[in-house]
Amino acid sequence: MYLSTVSRPVADEPGSGLRRRRFAMVSGNVVALGTVSLITDVSAEMVAAVLPLYLVLGLNLSPVAFGVLDGVHTGATALLRVVGGFAADRFRRRKLIAGIGYTLSAVAKLGLLLAGRSIPAIGAVIAVDRLGKGVRSAPRDALITLSTPPEALGRAFGVHRAMDSVGAFLGPLAAFAVLLVVGQSYDAVFVTSFCIAALAVVVLVLFVREQPSGEAAGGDAAGGEAAGEASDAKVSVREAFGLLRGGPARRLVLAAAMLGLATIGDGFVYLLLQRRMDLGLRWFPLLAVGTSLAYLLLAAPLGVLADRIGRLPVVIGGYTALAATYLLLAGPVDGWPLIALALTLYGAFYAATDGVLIALAGPVLPARLRTTGIALVQTGQALAYLVSSVLFGLAWQAWGPENAIRAAAVAVAGVLVGTLLLLASPSRLTTRKVLR
Repeated sequence: MYLSTVSRPVADEPGSGLRRRRFAMVSGNVVALGTVSLITDVSAEMVAAVLPLYLVLGLNLSPVAFGVLDGVHTGATALLRVVGGFAADRFRRRKLIAGIGYTLSAVAKLGLLLAGRSIPAIGAVIAVDRLGKGVRSAPRDALITLSTPPEALGRAFGVHRAMDSVGAFLGPLAAFAVLLVVGQSYDAVFVTSFCIAALAVVVLVLFVREQPSGEAAGGDAAGGEAAGEASDAKVSVREAFGLLRGGPARRLVLAAAMLGLATIGDGFVYLLLQRRMDLGLRWFPLLAVGTSLAYLLLAAPLGVLADRIGRLPVVIGGYTALAATYLLLAGPVDGWPLIALALTLYGAFYAATDGVLIALAGPVLPARLRTTGIALVQTGQALAYLVSSVLFGLAWQAWGPENAIRAAAVAVAGVLVGTLLLLASPSRLTTRKVLR
């Protein structure tokens, strides 16, 4: 099963017709995984849309405490991404490992009901939810790369992230609808979120296919590894972490960590907007809707653009949009123009970086170790994000929100210089595929 999209012209040569068809299409497995992500994101964003207000206004958390919990939300279980990725490669059960992750996240939604107003309990539940995300992300993305020819990875991740962003768009709207119907009842949001997350697990079980490494669509970066990929030898721990000895893979992990260090959480961005606009509880979830709408509209076009002009330039452009977002939050623009500009730029940042960074990494990782390599990249980002959330909470409390967000913008600029030095210097590259 394939979905046709607009294709890039391919020169007529032996076999070009097959390559043209491959480039012009996104596999059914990518669409199925996108559907799972769409449903899961409805569930996740329902909670994410109300969680900052619940913690800061409902439970009176300080910026530092919120920063710690926000860091836990993404970074505390980062190392388990590598465990999940390694297990998926070693046992060649990427779908199973991803399914375990989706199930953990679903169960965590009910845990929020039991946690009550206990901050340690809420932190533990959030950690379980992020454990689920950490376990599933690398196997899911590896399945996408193994179901797609290398020259179409930007397109495939663009389509997947566009579907994912549909869920991110609908989730806050669903939370808004629940709050509108039942009043300020966070419990109703959590229960509805669990039911939707359970549906995503069912879709995964029924419609996603396992993709053996030896059947990676169109081959992989190593070229001619198909026979080796299909061997029965299991991946070892030494072999997995040996990826970090390779130049391109090591530089990608370092760059991902640097980029994560300059990224603050969505909750902080939306709290700053809420503070500037004095928005009420019911309207707060709609801020995430604006970001998701921009993401939805831009993810697929930017994925195609990344395949055409190179993935690194698109990633750099995305982080430039992030720096502009931070500057807007501390600038003179106010009112609805501020909201429109900030959310559009923030959505563009996600559209240009989320899937494109993994598409950039895919071709330099052997199919046999694809999931582990992707997990290492994601872990570098997540650990750095944990640090950045705590640091931003401290900066907010010490310097005030405006000065803290200006410092974050300066950090993005510095990190972009470091990323270019790591990935764009011809003398430091062994293959153009890192750029493409």
